[in-house]
Amino acid sequence: MRGNGRERGVARTCRTEVVVDAPPEAVWRVVADVTRTSEWSHECHRVTWLRGASTAAPGARFRGRNRSGRLRWSRVCEIVAFEAPHRITWRTVATPLFPDSTDWTIAVEPAGTGTRVVQTYRMRNTPAWFRWLVGRLVPAHLDRSGDLTDDLRRIGTIAARDARTAAARP
Repeated sequence: MRGNGRERGVARTCRTEVVVDAPPEAVWRVVADVTRTSEWSHECHRVTWLRGASTAAPGARFRGRNRSGRLRWSRVCEIVAFEAPHRITWRTVATPLFPDSTDWTIAVEPAGTGTRVVQTYRMRNTPAWFRWLVGRLVPAHLDRSGDLTDDLRRIGTIAARDARTAAARP
């Protein structure tokens, strides 16, 4: 595990990528609507907009409610980039209880007859003690690549279903 940032807890960065059998516009509709995150995320089970926001745009905030094993927590997040229909980035907002701030990005691009979906995260200004603590409290966070890859596959499944449903409408 040397060199990957995990020797001291949760890895600071991660990148996962899949090619899904769904059109890019259908994939984009799923990822651009953060309130649909609970449909595909292994961890986030509810998202609500804050401060009157109702759609993704830079500066819009939302609260994500998460669970892993017996642990439950929520985080306020802020959209920092929204480049429709290609990329959305949000960051977790640091608090006294959660001193980290993590940038999450999902990028969508055509790939043959399907879509390449790439998800990355980068922890910013995260104390080593906090990464160590999170790794002990949420062992699944020590290596998130498998779970995050599965999330991307679920996005593809949902997007393909949505595209079929839309095509079947008169």
